[in-house]
Amino acid sequence: MMLTLGLIINPYAGIGGAVGLKGSDGADIVAEALARGAERKAVLRARQALDVLMALKERCHFLTCPGEMGADLLTELGFSYRLIDADIPQVNTSAEHTRLAAAAMLENNVDLLLFAGGDGTARDICAVIGDTLPVLGIPAGVKIHSAVYGITPAASGEVVRSLLEGGLVDIKEAEVRDLDEEAFRNNQVRARHYGEMRVPQAGHFVQAVKQGGVEVEELVLADIAAFICADMDDDVLYLVGSGKTTQAVMDELGLDNTLLGVDAVFNREQIGKDLTAAEILRLLAEYPQAQAIVSVMGGQGHIFGRGNQQFSPEILRLLGKKNIRLISTKTKIGALNGRPLIMDSGDPQLDKDWAGTIEITTGYRDQIVHTLI
Repeated sequence: MMLTLGLIINPYAGIGGAVGLKGSDGADIVAEALARGAERKAVLRARQALDVLMALKERCHFLTCPGEMGADLLTELGFSYRLIDADIPQVNTSAEHTRLAAAAMLENNVDLLLFAGGDGTARDICAVIGDTLPVLGIPAGVKIHSAVYGITPAASGEVVRSLLEGGLVDIKEAEVRDLDEEAFRNNQVRARHYGEMRVPQAGHFVQAVKQGGVEVEELVLADIAAFICADMDDDVLYLVGSGKTTQAVMDELGLDNTLLGVDAVFNREQIGKDLTAAEILRLLAEYPQAQAIVSVMGGQGHIFGRGNQQFSPEILRLLGKKNIRLISTKTKIGALNGRPLIMDSGDPQLDKDWAGTIEITTGYRDQIVHTLI
């Protein structure tokens, strides 16, 4: 299993801190910092994060920028990588180059975007990426007010390592904030919210002792179902797959459920029951906005190809990976002992195209990200 990781390094991040400039935003500040003898440490901070991954080189491939924005460090450390197709120079880069790089990462749909910088870098990436891709910051700036960073560079590396090793990794919406540097230099603190990005975090899960092995699971399933139902949009077709976990969603909606089949829901009303692949295709032709709600097969980790063959390769391509709502308890994912989830759609190319990572709803407003092959 190999994941594609994006890497963007802002080589000037944090350059103004040690020389008393309280930030690094803008070419004038960078020039002043260098004139004062500042040292560039962002690459060093990125190296501290990547050092944690050295033993897992065979499990990751990077997409990165030329020169000091990524390629130089990856070459030095011996990681596999390819360059993005963007007009970015080897040296003397700017915020505009960060935004170009972020756009390329979005176009290539990397499994996780790693970036080394400060709040200004987070702002630039958030403006392009938003909450579309999982993103994790390596702290390298003067101001680190945003919640998208590891507590240290090594901590950022540990989160990625946990993901590569198949551990349970939470994914949460985290705030991007930045200070007005000019006001800060005049002893005024003016923080501003610039958006949110989806950030993986190493989870520390403590499970309560079960009573009879049933009650706790039922509570978790109720939480999952309540969130999925609360998050349903109007005028969207929902195809609810088979299994006990998805049954909880239908129960929450107060609708009949086909335990080993696929049901269709539109505006909270059931419009199809125990559908065949041909019937699903007809519905997709009629309802252009659609999502599938499916669960993980316990013990095996399959999400397609076991008990839900109604979701044919043609249907899955029409839906697209982004429209798959995967739900499961953390207990079920933990029982995989680090093994990845499995695509077995019957179309090897589709399985390959969807391989990487996938988000799983595991509770009310609680998601994790896990590997998928």
